[in-house]
Amino acid sequence: MEKPKGKLEAIKDKLKGLQKEVKEEKKGPTAEELIDTLQHLQAEFENYRKHVEKEKVRVKEYANKDIITKLLPILDSFDLAIKNDKDTEHFRKGVEMIYAQFVSVLKSEGLAPIKAQGEKFDPHLHEVLLKQESDKPEDTVLEELQKGYQLKDWVIRHSKVKISKPKEDQK
Repeated sequence: MEKPKGKLEAIKDKLKGLQKEVKEEKKGPTAEELIDTLQHLQAEFENYRKHVEKEKVRVKEYANKDIITKLLPILDSFDLAIKNDKDTEHFRKGVEMIYAQFVSVLKSEGLAPIKAQGEKFDPHLHEVLLKQESDKPEDTVLEELQKGYQLKDWVIRHSKVKISKPKEDQK
């Protein structure tokens, strides 16, 4: 049988060996180092998020700059027309030219009127305000009460329309 002191020494040696193995195995970062790295990453992410939010606000504030720049000549034309309103015929022609200039700028930005008159009612494009008996096929747009517009392929205002309904004697 082993002496008690020898057994204790063997346990101590084994413990030292295990401690040495643990130290050698422990080549990765400590928990404190990982927590520190995580905190830094969180702070960097928060700073980045705040920066992106500020940039979004700035972009939104100045997003209309280009279109406004294109509209300024129209504003100048209105100023001229208002100053020269004595001759009604020239004034009318001037306003028509300004209207054409305005439509041209909006068209260049992707705005297009929605075709309504004579078309079949489309709930994606039209909003029915009135129905009227008619000889035309049911749900045909009889009159456009307010023009609708699309910006590229997005409806920004539906056409407000009057559509046909069958006459009472045709039901």
